[in-house]
Amino acid sequence: MAVVLGIESSCDETAVAVVDSDRRIIAQRIASQDAAHAPYGGVVPEIAARAHAEKLAPMIEGVLAESGIALPDFDAIAATAGPGLIGGVMVGLVSAKALAMASDVPLLAVNHLEGHALSPRLADAGIAFPYLLLLVSGGHCQILRVEGVGRYRRLATTIDDALGEAFDKTAKILGLGYPGGPAVERLAREGNAAAVPLPRPLAGSKEPHFSFAGLKSAVMRAHESGEHAVADIAASFQQAAMDCVVDRLEYSLARTDPVATLVVAGGVAANQAIRTALERLAERHDMRFSAPPLALCTDNAAMIAWAGLERLAAEGDAFRSDPLDLAARPRWPLDPEAEPVRGAGYKA
Repeated sequence: MAVVLGIESSCDETAVAVVDSDRRIIAQRIASQDAAHAPYGGVVPEIAARAHAEKLAPMIEGVLAESGIALPDFDAIAATAGPGLIGGVMVGLVSAKALAMASDVPLLAVNHLEGHALSPRLADAGIAFPYLLLLVSGGHCQILRVEGVGRYRRLATTIDDALGEAFDKTAKILGLGYPGGPAVERLAREGNAAAVPLPRPLAGSKEPHFSFAGLKSAVMRAHESGEHAVADIAASFQQAAMDCVVDRLEYSLARTDPVATLVVAGGVAANQAIRTALERLAERHDMRFSAPPLALCTDNAAMIAWAGLERLAAEGDAFRSDPLDLAARPRWPLDPEAEPVRGAGYKA
């Protein structure tokens, strides 16, 4: 049985976890920065990096004490090396390098997106490769065919805003505070999803990608008009976003080889309305649907440790640790060979 220490610091959650190859989360701690960023309506990179630097060392110490495992006894130390806010990524990666060097334990540099992509397999041993993944978070919105560890084929991405970003901006427009996604979801339960006519950007298009900037702008116009209740705008926005997601998934399913399982991961995967819509989509296509527990949807270190364990298992005797001079990466696509997209395709 292998055991990995995971460190995550790519955005505004500082997280440390110990996970073993039997899918047990032995110890885990997550420190949120919501209160620090709330006055600004979004994540401030400098504040986030400073908070990571202040919180990470005592959190590592606490998780190690809780696990009862000494550093030299770990099979590897896995840390997010990108993509993300570069200051925060550097804090976690440098800490992992120091621990790896001091304890003579291999370092695993993990792609944050791969952590999300593989996290459903931590909670559900029945998910086999390949599967279709909807990866939705504040910074990314992609459809990927997951062939195996380190093997991803991007089928669609956003050309502007990510879905989580659209939720957060809608919350800011409606004055709901930060973090915005959960606030919009709560208010949407009180509204009429058919009350406000909003666009479904790229729905029905032969272009496979997502676009949410126009939907966000339509929300702003609806709010400024003063003609609609805030709850109705939230509900109508959420419905429009779900319609776009389902339409784009339908497009991808029609143009890729069949897979048995549809998986959703990332922070927006915590949205229950979206989960329900995806479950119904999977049923229509005779697919199994899987989503990680809510605790594994948002940024966490258990998924980073698990990605490290998946790599150890996949590489076997050929495993090599990552070099200690490896640089943090603000951008790191899962499918580097994917064709560039129009617009802000850097989010691919």
